[in-house]
Parts: sequence; C-alpha cells; structure tokens
Amino acid sequence: MSAEPPASRPAAPPQPAKAAAAAAAGRTVKAPDAGRRSERSRRAILDAALALLGEAGYDKLTIEAVAARAGVGKQTIYRWWPSKAAVLLDASLALAGEPDAEGGWAGLPDTGDLAADLRLVLRARVDEFNDERYEAPARALTAVGATDPELGARFTERLLEPQLALYEDRLRAARESGQLAPDTDLRLTVEMLLGPLTYRWLLRTGPLTHAFTDALVDAVLGGVAGGTTAGVGKVTA
Repeated sequence: MSAEPPASRPAAPPQPAKAAAAAAAGRTVKAPDAGRRSERSRRAILDAALALLGEAGYDKLTIEAVAARAGVGKQTIYRWWPSKAAVLLDASLALAGEPDAEGGWAGLPDTGDLAADLRLVLRARVDEFNDERYEAPARALTAVGATDPELGARFTERLLEPQLALYEDRLRAARESGQLAPDTDLRLTVEMLLGPLTYRWLLRTGPLTHAFTDALVDAVLGGVAGGTTAGVGKVTA
C-alpha cells in the first residue's frame, strides 16, 4: 500500500522579487510615494508645456505633444487640467515663483525711496517681458484670456491680482509715511505705472527698455506728487 502524499500547502501569493528578497531578510519594504511621483509628473508636464510653447507656439501646442514630451499618458494631464490653456496657466504660475508660507509672494523692496524701488521693480519686469521663457506664455495667456472669459478670470485672480496687490502695498506704505498725498488712489497709480508698460509690450509700440520704465516712474510719481518727484524719494526725518 503506497504512502499518502504529504498534504499540499496553499500557494504563497506572488511577490515582486525585491519584496520577496526583503521579506526573506526580515526587512520591511516601503510603499512607493505616490505624492512624490505625482509631483514629478506634474512638474514634467508644466516644463514640457513651456518648452513646446516656445518651440511651436500656442496654436500648435497639443495635449498629446505635452504628454509625449513629459513621458506621461494624456489622461494624466486631463485628470489635473481641463485644457491646454489651464496647463499653461499653472506653468506660468510656476514661472512666477513659489508663494510663501502665507500663500503669497514676497513684497516689493522698501528702502524708503519709493521712486528708486519702483524703478528697480519695473526694470526687472522689462527683463521678464524680454525673456522668451516668460514672453511666450504671457502672450498666449493674454490672447486666450481675451476670448475665454472663464480662463481670463482665473488668470486675473491667480496671477495678476496678487501681483497688483504687491504694488498697492508698497504705495500704501509710501502714503502712510507721507511720500504720497493722503488721498492718493493706490489702484489707479498702480495701473498708471503698469498700463503703459504692458501696452508697449503687448502691441510693440516702442522698445521696452530700462530707460522707458525710469521715465514712466518719474512721470507717474511726478503727477501724483503734483508735478515733481522730489516729494516721493527718500523718507526724511
């Protein structure tokens, strides 16, 4: 009479080779960090969108091309953004810099000399407008925002208004220190500073230079101060 075969053991569930080796050595395997992987994919998508925008222009930019350049499936993009314009908006926000702990950006410099501070900031703005990395997405968003009210509203809320608020804060400090008249309209003054700069950049009506922004600061602050910039310089004791 033949011996009965030994009772069969239930098959062990399949394990990846790395996990099996770690289990045999008594180690714990950490699960992949999905959040970190998602952030890497997100950054790759934003970088790809900006690169392709500079190479082909907005009209030829497609979600498929962005997905291919970023090394992700296009459904990954559509899971986070409804359109290429929305991708471009987030890419532009990333270019603008990361917000601080309170969700905003660092304020304008305040050396006590309002005119000098504004000249410094507007010169930097000119440099951005003349930089291809910033110019292409900014022009694309401006154009799309003009025909897509919903996107235009998001563009204004998330990117433009926070930046305008920084200028208002700096002018408010100047007003409180007596460099500007107590009844100075802060928002109007900001738009007087930035409006001509943006107009010249958008319509290419003239060269966008540091000399232009310096003259602009002098003209606007001179008007606010009643025809002279002498009262909007350094705070005096």
